[in-house]
Amino acid sequence: MPELPEVEITRQGLLPLINQTVSRVVIRNPSMRWPIPNHLPTTLANQSLLSLKRRAKYILAEFENGTLLIHLGMSGHISLLDRNYPPEKHDHFDIQFENQQVLRLNDPRRFGAVLWAGELPETHVLLSSLGPEPLSDAFNGQYLFKQIRKRKAAIKVTIMDAKLVVGVGNIYANESLFRSRINPQLPANQLSLKQCERLEAEIKTTLAAALKAGGSSLRDFAAVNGKPGYFQQSYFVYGRADQPCKVCSNLIKNIRLGQRSTFFCQHCQK
Repeated sequence: MPELPEVEITRQGLLPLINQTVSRVVIRNPSMRWPIPNHLPTTLANQSLLSLKRRAKYILAEFENGTLLIHLGMSGHISLLDRNYPPEKHDHFDIQFENQQVLRLNDPRRFGAVLWAGELPETHVLLSSLGPEPLSDAFNGQYLFKQIRKRKAAIKVTIMDAKLVVGVGNIYANESLFRSRINPQLPANQLSLKQCERLEAEIKTTLAAALKAGGSSLRDFAAVNGKPGYFQQSYFVYGRADQPCKVCSNLIKNIRLGQRSTFFCQHCQK
Protein backbone atom coordinates (compact mmCIF):
# COMPACT_ATOMS: atom_id res chain seq x y z
CA MET A 1 0.00 0.00 0.00
CA PRO A 2 1.42 3.43 -0.87
CA GLU A 3 2.17 5.29 2.36
CA LEU A 4 2.82 8.96 3.09
CA PRO A 5 6.22 9.24 1.34
CA GLU A 6 4.86 7.57 -1.78
CA VAL A 7 1.81 9.83 -1.85
CA GLU A 8 3.98 12.91 -1.37
CA ILE A 9 6.29 11.82 -4.19
CA THR A 10 3.24 11.30 -6.40
CA ARG A 11 2.03 14.81 -5.55
CA GLN A 12 5.42 16.30 -6.40
CA GLY A 13 5.43 14.50 -9.74
CA LEU A 14 2.13 16.12 -10.66
CA LEU A 15 3.27 19.70 -10.00
CA PRO A 16 3.81 20.45 -13.74
CA LEU A 17 0.01 20.37 -14.06
CA ILE A 18 -0.49 23.45 -11.87
CA ASN A 19 -2.08 26.33 -13.81
CA GLN A 20 -3.12 23.95 -16.57
CA THR A 21 -6.75 23.86 -17.70
CA VAL A 22 -8.90 20.74 -17.85
CA SER A 23 -10.12 19.84 -21.32
CA ARG A 24 -11.86 16.56 -20.51
CA VAL A 25 -12.55 14.10 -17.69
CA VAL A 26 -12.99 10.40 -18.46
CA ILE A 27 -14.53 7.95 -16.00
CA ARG A 28 -14.05 4.42 -17.33
CA ASN A 29 -15.06 2.57 -14.18
CA PRO A 30 -16.77 4.50 -11.36
CA SER A 31 -16.83 1.47 -9.01
CA MET A 32 -14.04 2.34 -6.61
CA ARG A 33 -14.09 2.20 -2.80
CA TRP A 34 -16.77 4.86 -3.14
CA PRO A 35 -18.33 5.59 -6.56
CA ILE A 36 -16.53 8.26 -8.56
CA PRO A 37 -19.02 11.17 -8.77
CA ASN A 38 -20.64 11.19 -12.20
CA HIS A 39 -20.74 15.00 -12.24
CA LEU A 40 -16.95 15.37 -12.44
CA PRO A 41 -16.75 15.64 -16.26
CA THR A 42 -19.05 18.66 -16.04
CA THR A 43 -17.74 20.09 -12.77
CA LEU A 44 -14.08 20.06 -13.85
CA ALA A 45 -14.56 21.10 -17.48
CA ASN A 46 -12.49 24.20 -18.34
CA GLN A 47 -11.28 24.54 -14.74
CA SER A 48 -7.66 25.49 -13.99
CA LEU A 49 -5.69 23.47 -11.46
CA LEU A 50 -4.60 26.01 -8.84
CA SER A 51 -2.63 23.85 -6.40
CA LEU A 52 -1.75 20.30 -5.38
CA LYS A 53 -1.53 19.59 -1.68
CA ARG A 54 -1.33 16.49 0.48
CA ARG A 55 -3.23 15.75 3.68
CA ALA A 56 -2.32 12.41 5.23
CA LYS A 57 -2.45 9.97 2.30
CA TYR A 58 -4.86 12.11 0.28
CA ILE A 59 -3.88 14.28 -2.67
CA LEU A 60 -5.92 17.49 -2.76
CA ALA A 61 -6.22 18.93 -6.25
CA GLU A 62 -7.58 22.46 -5.89
CA PHE A 63 -9.47 23.80 -8.89
CA GLU A 64 -11.17 27.17 -9.35
CA ASN A 65 -14.52 25.83 -8.14
CA GLY A 66 -13.45 23.34 -5.48
CA THR A 67 -11.14 20.51 -4.49
CA LEU A 68 -10.82 16.94 -5.72
CA LEU A 69 -9.64 14.28 -3.25
CA ILE A 70 -7.60 11.37 -4.58
CA HIS A 71 -6.57 8.37 -2.47
CA LEU A 72 -4.43 5.56 -3.87
CA GLY A 73 -5.89 2.85 -1.65
CA MET A 74 -4.13 -0.52 -1.63
CA SER A 75 -2.79 -0.64 -5.18
CA GLY A 76 -3.55 2.67 -6.85
CA HIS A 77 -1.03 4.48 -9.01
CA ILE A 78 -1.17 7.83 -10.76
CA SER A 79 0.72 8.42 -14.00
CA LEU A 80 1.35 11.63 -15.90
CA LEU A 81 1.14 10.65 -19.54
CA ASP A 82 0.82 11.96 -23.03
CA ARG A 83 -2.85 12.43 -23.89
CA ASN A 84 -2.70 9.84 -26.69
CA TYR A 85 -1.22 7.09 -24.50
CA PRO A 86 -3.75 4.21 -24.76
CA PRO A 87 -5.55 3.20 -21.55
CA GLU A 88 -4.85 -0.19 -20.01
CA LYS A 89 -7.07 -2.68 -18.19
CA HIS A 90 -7.21 -1.02 -14.76
CA ASP A 91 -7.05 2.62 -15.88
CA HIS A 92 -10.27 3.90 -14.33
CA PHE A 93 -10.04 7.70 -14.34
CA ASP A 94 -8.41 10.42 -16.47
CA ILE A 95 -8.12 14.17 -16.19
CA GLN A 96 -6.99 15.47 -19.56
CA PHE A 97 -5.45 18.94 -19.76
CA GLU A 98 -5.11 21.43 -22.58
CA ASN A 99 -1.32 20.99 -22.59
CA GLN A 100 -1.95 17.44 -23.93
CA GLN A 101 -1.01 15.73 -20.65
CA VAL A 102 -3.28 13.37 -18.75
CA LEU A 103 -3.44 12.47 -15.08
CA ARG A 104 -4.42 8.80 -15.08
CA LEU A 105 -5.42 6.63 -12.12
CA ASN A 106 -4.75 2.91 -12.36
CA ASP A 107 -6.07 0.74 -9.54
CA PRO A 108 -6.33 -3.05 -9.94
CA ARG A 109 -8.01 -3.61 -6.55
CA ARG A 110 -10.21 -0.49 -6.76
CA PHE A 111 -9.75 0.40 -3.08
CA GLY A 112 -8.69 3.91 -4.04
CA ALA A 113 -10.97 6.93 -4.19
CA VAL A 114 -11.73 9.96 -6.33
CA LEU A 115 -14.15 12.25 -4.50
CA TRP A 116 -15.36 15.84 -4.76
CA ALA A 117 -14.74 17.86 -1.55
CA GLY A 118 -16.05 21.21 -2.76
CA GLU A 119 -14.82 24.56 -1.48
CA LEU A 120 -14.06 23.49 2.12
CA PRO A 121 -12.12 20.23 1.86
CA GLU A 122 -11.00 20.41 5.49
CA THR A 123 -14.61 19.76 6.53
CA HIS A 124 -14.93 16.61 4.41
CA VAL A 125 -15.73 13.54 6.50
CA LEU A 126 -12.48 11.85 5.45
CA LEU A 127 -10.32 14.81 6.54
CA SER A 128 -12.11 16.51 9.42
CA SER A 129 -10.94 14.22 12.24
CA LEU A 130 -7.35 13.63 11.14
CA GLY A 131 -4.42 14.21 13.50
CA PRO A 132 -1.37 16.38 12.77
CA GLU A 133 1.08 15.76 9.97
CA PRO A 134 4.07 13.75 11.24
CA LEU A 135 6.64 16.14 9.74
CA SER A 136 5.00 19.23 11.21
CA ASP A 137 5.89 21.06 14.42
CA ALA A 138 2.47 20.13 15.81
CA PHE A 139 3.65 16.54 16.11
CA ASN A 140 6.28 16.45 18.85
CA GLY A 141 7.29 14.37 21.84
CA GLN A 142 5.17 16.30 24.31
CA TYR A 143 2.09 15.96 22.11
CA LEU A 144 2.66 12.21 21.68
CA PHE A 145 3.23 11.67 25.40
CA LYS A 146 0.03 13.52 26.29
CA GLN A 147 -2.11 11.77 23.69
CA ILE A 148 -1.17 8.21 24.66
CA ARG A 149 -1.56 8.48 28.44
CA LYS A 150 -4.84 6.55 28.38
CA ARG A 151 -4.09 4.24 25.47
CA LYS A 152 -3.44 0.62 26.38
CA ALA A 153 -3.08 -0.67 22.82
CA ALA A 154 0.36 -1.63 21.54
CA ILE A 155 2.45 1.40 20.59
CA LYS A 156 2.80 0.19 17.01
CA VAL A 157 -0.99 0.03 16.57
CA THR A 158 -1.33 3.39 18.32
CA ILE A 159 1.02 5.37 16.08
CA MET A 160 -0.82 4.02 13.04
CA ASP A 161 -4.05 5.69 14.22
CA ALA A 162 -4.66 8.61 11.86
CA LYS A 163 -6.58 10.48 14.57
CA LEU A 164 -3.35 10.60 16.60
CA VAL A 165 -0.95 11.34 13.75
CA VAL A 166 -1.46 10.85 10.02
CA GLY A 167 0.61 8.94 7.56
CA VAL A 168 2.56 6.53 9.77
CA GLY A 169 1.69 3.38 7.87
CA ASN A 170 2.85 -0.15 8.48
CA ILE A 171 6.27 0.04 6.82
CA TYR A 172 7.34 3.26 8.50
CA ALA A 173 5.85 2.32 11.89
CA ASN A 174 8.01 -0.82 11.90
CA GLU A 175 11.12 1.05 10.87
CA SER A 176 10.60 4.00 13.25
CA LEU A 177 10.10 1.73 16.25
CA PHE A 178 13.28 -0.17 15.46
CA ARG A 179 15.25 3.05 15.12
CA SER A 180 13.77 4.13 18.48
CA ARG A 181 14.67 0.78 20.10
CA ILE A 182 11.06 0.41 21.28
CA ASN A 183 9.27 -2.95 21.30
CA PRO A 184 6.16 -2.61 19.07
CA GLN A 185 4.12 -4.68 21.56
CA LEU A 186 4.69 -2.25 24.46
CA PRO A 187 1.41 -0.71 25.68
CA ALA A 188 1.37 2.91 24.53
CA ASN A 189 0.68 4.32 27.99
CA GLN A 190 3.88 2.75 29.32
CA LEU A 191 6.15 4.93 27.18
CA SER A 192 8.09 7.62 29.01
CA LEU A 193 8.36 11.18 27.78
CA LYS A 194 11.94 10.47 26.71
CA GLN A 195 10.80 7.48 24.64
CA CYS A 196 8.05 9.58 23.06
CA GLU A 197 10.54 12.25 22.11
CA ARG A 198 12.84 9.64 20.60
CA LEU A 199 10.00 7.97 18.72
CA GLU A 200 8.71 11.26 17.35
CA ALA A 201 12.20 12.16 16.14
CA GLU A 202 12.71 8.78 14.48
CA ILE A 203 9.33 8.89 12.75
CA LYS A 204 10.38 12.19 11.19
CA THR A 205 13.86 10.90 10.34
CA THR A 206 12.48 7.72 8.77
CA LEU A 207 9.86 9.51 6.67
CA ALA A 208 12.37 12.14 5.54
CA ALA A 209 14.82 9.41 4.50
CA ALA A 210 12.07 7.62 2.56
CA LEU A 211 11.17 10.82 0.74
CA LYS A 212 14.80 11.39 -0.18
CA ALA A 213 15.04 7.82 -1.52
CA GLY A 214 11.93 8.21 -3.66
CA GLY A 215 9.72 6.12 -1.38
CA SER A 216 9.45 2.34 -1.17
CA SER A 217 8.70 0.35 -4.31
CA LEU A 218 7.37 -3.05 -3.33
CA ARG A 219 4.42 -4.50 -5.26
CA ASP A 220 2.62 -1.44 -6.53
CA PHE A 221 4.42 1.87 -6.18
CA ALA A 222 6.29 3.86 -8.80
CA ALA A 223 6.45 7.62 -9.25
CA VAL A 224 4.25 9.30 -11.86
CA ASN A 225 7.09 8.97 -14.38
CA GLY A 226 7.37 5.22 -13.71
CA LYS A 227 10.58 5.38 -11.70
CA PRO A 228 10.78 3.20 -8.56
CA GLY A 229 11.78 4.27 -5.06
CA TYR A 230 14.74 2.79 -3.23
CA PHE A 231 14.02 3.13 0.48
CA GLN A 232 13.33 -0.61 0.79
CA GLN A 233 17.07 -1.14 0.38
CA SER A 234 17.52 0.59 3.74
CA TYR A 235 14.96 -1.37 5.77
CA PHE A 236 16.18 -2.53 9.15
CA VAL A 237 13.25 -4.84 9.93
CA TYR A 238 10.29 -4.59 7.55
CA GLY A 239 9.96 -7.71 5.42
CA ARG A 240 13.12 -9.21 6.95
CA ALA A 241 11.63 -12.01 9.08
CA ASP A 242 14.20 -14.65 10.07
CA GLN A 243 17.05 -12.57 8.66
CA PRO A 244 19.85 -11.28 10.92
CA CYS A 245 19.41 -7.89 12.52
CA LYS A 246 21.73 -5.35 10.91
CA VAL A 247 22.75 -4.14 14.38
CA CYS A 248 23.04 -7.24 16.61
CA SER A 249 22.74 -10.21 14.18
CA ASN A 250 19.83 -11.79 16.07
CA LEU A 251 17.01 -12.96 13.82
CA ILE A 252 14.19 -10.55 13.03
CA LYS A 253 10.82 -11.72 14.36
CA ASN A 254 7.44 -11.37 12.61
CA ILE A 255 4.17 -11.26 14.58
CA ARG A 256 0.68 -9.86 14.00
CA LEU A 257 -0.47 -6.67 15.72
CA GLY A 258 -3.73 -5.00 14.77
CA GLN A 259 -4.09 -7.42 11.84
CA ARG A 260 -0.80 -6.20 10.35
CA SER A 261 2.59 -7.89 10.00
CA THR A 262 4.98 -6.52 12.60
CA PHE A 263 8.73 -6.95 12.30
CA PHE A 264 11.16 -6.30 15.15
CA CYS A 265 14.37 -7.40 16.85
CA GLN A 266 13.76 -8.85 20.31
CA HIS A 267 17.32 -7.98 21.34
CA CYS A 268 17.42 -4.36 20.15
CA GLN A 269 13.81 -3.47 20.93
CA LYS A 270 12.97 -4.06 24.59
